[in-house]
Amino acid sequence: MSMEIIRLDEALSTNSHLSAIASGCGHGTVVTAYAQTAGRGQRGNSWESAPGENITMSILLRPEGVEPAAQFIISEAVSVGIVRVLRRYLPAVPEVAVKWPNDIYVGDGKICGILIEHAIVGRRIDYSVAGIGINVNQSRFLSDAPNPVSMTQFTGCRYDVGMLVREFAAEILSEIDKATLSQGGAEALHASYLSMLWRRDGFHPYHDALTGRDIMARIADVALTGHLTLVTPGGESATYAFKEVSAIL
Repeated sequence: MSMEIIRLDEALSTNSHLSAIASGCGHGTVVTAYAQTAGRGQRGNSWESAPGENITMSILLRPEGVEPAAQFIISEAVSVGIVRVLRRYLPAVPEVAVKWPNDIYVGDGKICGILIEHAIVGRRIDYSVAGIGINVNQSRFLSDAPNPVSMTQFTGCRYDVGMLVREFAAEILSEIDKATLSQGGAEALHASYLSMLWRRDGFHPYHDALTGRDIMARIADVALTGHLTLVTPGGESATYAFKEVSAIL
């Protein structure tokens, strides 16, 4: 699999840099930065990363035939690819899982954040830029983020960040291509995503932003659109879009 990796000493945001040059780049182009000064996360949050210690990367995806309404398949492919690689490196620690919609957790600690931005032309996705921050070698975190963890905190090992960038990118591209180019690929990817969900078993606390209530609920389903359905112990069911509900740690 051919892969172009553009390595920068510093960038405000790898997503912004890759989006600016996307018209001249092919499927699978990766931009990675030694230092990222204005990294962005979901909900407008910033992303803390000590220079050179972690992965700050963005990958350009040009998925075949994915309509805007089906864009969650891209989020699933990125999430599943990252979990597969992390599980190879962290087999003996608390489970690596996907916290809906696409944060990656080890136990109750956040090891990876993902921000995906789409360029839509007519009825198709022209390209997607998936920004990925993975905590690798950083052992102390100074921001007010509640629960950051890194690979080195679990294993005591230091890792070659450049090698890991290539490994994560290759796994993501493999998941994207299987899901969009093979018969039944999208269904297989969705099944893998569901099997990797954080808190997929049992009842757990959530905050319902639509009602302002804290509830106990279990995950009943995640639709192909990305909508999450929760069910309370009393059997009350509700379906949420992103930002309409949040897990309580």
